[in-house]
Amino acid sequence: MKKRINLVLIIIIMMIVTVKALPGEDYTPTYNANETIEEKGQFESKSYSSTGSSENALLVKSELFLNNIKISKTGDGSNENDDFYGTNAALLAINEAKVNMDKSNISTNGKYANAVFSYGTATIDINNSKISTSGDNSGGIMVAGGGKLNATNDTVVTKGNSSAAIRSDRGGGNISVEGGKYTTSGSGSPAIYSTANISVASATLTSSASEGIIVEGANSVDITDTTLTDNNTTLHGNSETYKNIFLYQSMSGDSEEGTASFEAKNSTITTDKGDTIFVTNTSCIITLNGNKIINNDPSGVLLRVQAGKWGTSGSNGGKVKLNIESQELEGDIVADKISSVDIFISSNSNYKGTINKDNTGTINIQISSESDMTLQGDSYVKKLVNGDKTNNNIHANGHKLFVDGKEVKINGSKNSNLPTTPITEEKTDYTQFYLIGGGVMAFLVLLIIIILVSRKRREKKELEKAKEVQLPMMDATPKSVNEVYKNIRK
Repeated sequence: MKKRINLVLIIIIMMIVTVKALPGEDYTPTYNANETIEEKGQFESKSYSSTGSSENALLVKSELFLNNIKISKTGDGSNENDDFYGTNAALLAINEAKVNMDKSNISTNGKYANAVFSYGTATIDINNSKISTSGDNSGGIMVAGGGKLNATNDTVVTKGNSSAAIRSDRGGGNISVEGGKYTTSGSGSPAIYSTANISVASATLTSSASEGIIVEGANSVDITDTTLTDNNTTLHGNSETYKNIFLYQSMSGDSEEGTASFEAKNSTITTDKGDTIFVTNTSCIITLNGNKIINNDPSGVLLRVQAGKWGTSGSNGGKVKLNIESQELEGDIVADKISSVDIFISSNSNYKGTINKDNTGTINIQISSESDMTLQGDSYVKKLVNGDKTNNNIHANGHKLFVDGKEVKINGSKNSNLPTTPITEEKTDYTQFYLIGGGVMAFLVLLIIIILVSRKRREKKELEKAKEVQLPMMDATPKSVNEVYKNIRK
């Protein structure tokens, strides 16, 4: 029995080590609302309001159709749990609620006073509406805990600090945006802050005192046919550099660790100050396809991957897979000594810039034969795989290209030293962690099963042997009894 208890303890300990808990502490929110709707209904031209602290103006727990509704919310939330659970939002949907709202007006003026909030298994569809927030920590449209929100042709304006127009928090969820305008003016208030899966199409995104888009942890942002403009001139929080698109892991527990994702297609991305894309303390995949990318800062680069103030010093660089597809692209790519970038240039793309000019990071390039690259400075890469074996599609432009420390000939000259094996994407540290952890768990479980089965078989055999050896009844002679006794001792 003692051995079995020890085996159980081993299993529990391994599960604690290898299974990562969801972010956030145990907390049960208390919902208070000026008005709560728990039954299916349809309302038009109604008004809802709240002035209380940590109180919703309208809390929905059912299927509801709202048209030409006005919702106003004042009163501060008490702490960040109002962001995690929406307990001070103007409109909050929970408990598998389904809210369909059209041609409405939602406004808030208070701290932690998000405007439209979908939590858990709830879904909100909001169309042709105006949304505004004035206080700090007050997003426009928001999900957390797995909520879903679909927005079509809305106008969203936020003025407070840490108040993204499109926002998510712990537990993530899904946001889909079609059309509309999303504008922020507060410090640390990007147009999009994602700890969820967020997709935006045919919209206008503008940020004037923060990054344009932030993706934290194993989450994503996709934009298509969208205009993103970032004219931030003020650093905030732990930020040491200006940037438009920011992918990182803060280690705060607001998002799970893993591979972040940003994809832009047929969009216009304008950066007035700093870098277009900045990556630190995370692995990520960035895909650029058919965009117009403008950087008005002469000192800004296209992609900067390096350690920042987040994570553990010495291991908090970035690991990037950059896909350039059907794309005209210009700008430098910079990486520090603990960061790496795998660049894939394909589908008639053209890249102009300097790559790893300080020869610090690990950069690999794979370029298709129909794509080309023009150097704007001496560049250093670890590995180059070119579909054009003559390198005729790489233009020196008066500069040099070094591969694994050696200068290579370009502009049509053959070089048999270049590798032809495609670059393969390395598994992230997080993937390796789970593979190793999963393998250890599987081995331990198998070992435990084998031990238990073997023990069961041994006990069964001993029981059968004991049944075969039985003491004689009263008619047995003393001699036969002694013989049986000896057999038992054996």
